[in-house]
Amino acid sequence: MIIPITRITLQDVAEEAGVSLATVDRVLNRRPGVRATTVQRVQSAIDRLGYRPDPLAVRLARKESYRFCFIMPAGINRFMHLLEEQIGAAAEWLAGQRAFVEVKRVDVFDPETLACAIEGLDERYQGVAVVALDHPKVRAAIDDLVGRGVAVVTLVSDAPASRRLRYVGIDNTAAGRTAGTLMGRFAGGRRGSVGVVAGSLALRDHAERQLGFFQVISAEYPGLKVLQAREGRDDIGRTGQVVQELLADNPDLVGLYNVGAGLEGLAAALRERGRDQDIIVVGHELTPHTRRFLLDGIVDAVINQDPGHEARSAARLLLAHCSGDRIVPEQERIRIDIFIRDNLP
Repeated sequence: MIIPITRITLQDVAEEAGVSLATVDRVLNRRPGVRATTVQRVQSAIDRLGYRPDPLAVRLARKESYRFCFIMPAGINRFMHLLEEQIGAAAEWLAGQRAFVEVKRVDVFDPETLACAIEGLDERYQGVAVVALDHPKVRAAIDDLVGRGVAVVTLVSDAPASRRLRYVGIDNTAAGRTAGTLMGRFAGGRRGSVGVVAGSLALRDHAERQLGFFQVISAEYPGLKVLQAREGRDDIGRTGQVVQELLADNPDLVGLYNVGAGLEGLAAALRERGRDQDIIVVGHELTPHTRRFLLDGIVDAVINQDPGHEARSAARLLLAHCSGDRIVPEQERIRIDIFIRDNLP
């Protein structure tokens, strides 16, 4: 059975309250000339009917629009490129809501650079989504922006002590614990070292993933030793060099956990050493490259977050904050996906 959805109109409110449409309009816009008893009658009708103004209609009537800025990482991070594509798709929907998007690319690994980029945003923006670095200067820049009346959401990586409106991304500690469980299960009782390659030790999402990974391996798989994490800066060449060093320094290496991007460099290093089929590899984000590595058996599992869901969620949250509309928290929860070769979409 199809249940029809009807929108309560101002005319419905006027009929319920027994007043004119003009009176309802005056009450909603808090204009003078309406008796207190009439205001109460109109408000009661609104409450009974569950009337909600159409934010787009209000913006059109007032000739209002919003402008949002998405601050994204510079570089060749494949997942971030996918996310930026999805931001473009969300921008098309936002344009129909009289909200417009600009993207700025910044070195988010450098706190000075990122903080300056946030501080340099001018007055035209009502909302900002930023891939954040959890650093005092970045938090202060976010707080200053919020103090100017700009809504800020953190995207993929959080700065929870800041005054940001909301974080849009997965639970990264849980993602790291998931990676630890997968590594331990795939090891199947093998003993040895496990290398960890992070994009940056300063990014909160990478730090939380490492924490969750270490918690599981140390508590549940005593035969595996987690090595000190090394930085690959999400760079293919640098990640490859780090993996070469891990292989040379640790003959007992049985697994690699790639916390961020740069998985192409990891795969190239394993192939060069002839270790691409015996080292257990767990990584993040399903991209065309990680898909191929799964099919080729170089990577055993990929933990993924949906870039389309994240882009749409950030867009909805900023728009809802600016327009005063409500959000559905369950709709904005970003889930953790696990892909192996046999369940690729």
